[in-house]
Order: sequence, then C-alpha cells, then structure tokens
Amino acid sequence: MSSIYVLEPPTNGRVLLQTTVGNIDIELWSKEAPKACYYDDTLFHRVVKDFIVQGGDPTGTGEGGDSVFGKPFGLELHSRLRFNRRGLVGMACLQPGQNGSQFFFTLAATPELEKHNTIFGQVVGNSLFNMLRLAECETDQQERPLNPQRIISARVIDNPYPDLAPREEQLELRRRRQHEQQLKQQEESEAAKSGFGYK
Repeated sequence: MSSIYVLEPPTNGRVLLQTTVGNIDIELWSKEAPKACYYDDTLFHRVVKDFIVQGGDPTGTGEGGDSVFGKPFGLELHSRLRFNRRGLVGMACLQPGQNGSQFFFTLAATPELEKHNTIFGQVVGNSLFNMLRLAECETDQQERPLNPQRIISARVIDNPYPDLAPREEQLELRRRRQHEQQLKQQEESEAAKSGFGYK
C-alpha cells in the first residue's frame, strides 16, 4: 500500500488554451485562488529552461497586463498548494505580491516560488506534453523566445464563477450605464434651458 497521499484540494474549474503547439487543458483551484482565474492572441514571452514558461501579457513585453479587476491583486496562498512538480499554473508578479494577467507554467519543481507566487491551476492529461513543447525553443539573453509560441484562444470549459459576467459583458454594461447617464444629463440640461418643469 502506498504511503503517498494527495494533499492538494480538488479543482473546480477548467480552461482550454488553444496554442500554436496544441491544446493545453488546465484545471483551476478557483476556491483557493479565486482572483487568479484575456489571453486570445497573446505570446508566451518568456522561457526559462527547466523552470517556467510565461505568458498572459497582451503587450508581449512582459511588463503589461491588467487583472480582471482592472488593478493588481495580492497573493493568494494555500497551505496545500506547493510548487512541487511540473505542470502547475501560477501568477507571475510584476512587483512583489502584485498580480495582473500574466501567468506561468512550471517545467519542474520550483520551491523557490513558494510564498512569492499564487498557484491557481494545473495542466492535466496529455496536454502536459504540449505545455512542455513551449519550452523547446531558442531564447535571447533576456529569456525571450526567438520564435515565440502564442495562445490562439482561451475557452472556459467549466466556469467556476457562473454568477460573474465575463469581462466584455461587464464593460458593455458599464458603457451602457454611462451612455444612459449622459442622455439623462442632456435631457435635464435641455429641460432647464426651456424652463419646462422649473419655476
């Protein structure tokens, strides 16, 4: 009988990344890291051999990317989640403790990332081999791939947050409210000019 136990909590969400090297299936720990879960046509802009592959920056520079909240959010650490193997998905911090949209895949155990980065998912099934193919590239001295791979699209397969509207829907709702408010202000201004409803 094995004395090895699975200490990680169960996953409760799933995302499929369609990349230029094949699909990468990711299960999410959205309960343990709820804020860490717009990636279409973004590059894997950083590759560090036997360490990580990093992506999720819409600028492709490694210096951009907003969180879904429009501002950085802090670390989300969980005692049962450890950087103890390849295929884990973590948030890449632009500044210590400040998460945006960038993420990375581990290519090996990376204990040096403990207490510095949020783990929010794991690559599952045979898609792990596609993830590993991302690291099979030449890089320059700044760890940038000479021929970077890219995410073609990101699809939510199992949404752990059905009550939250996607980013585009939230932006559209905000635009609609602003437009309605502008129309109301314009109507009030015109009514004031005509004297209608005022003494």
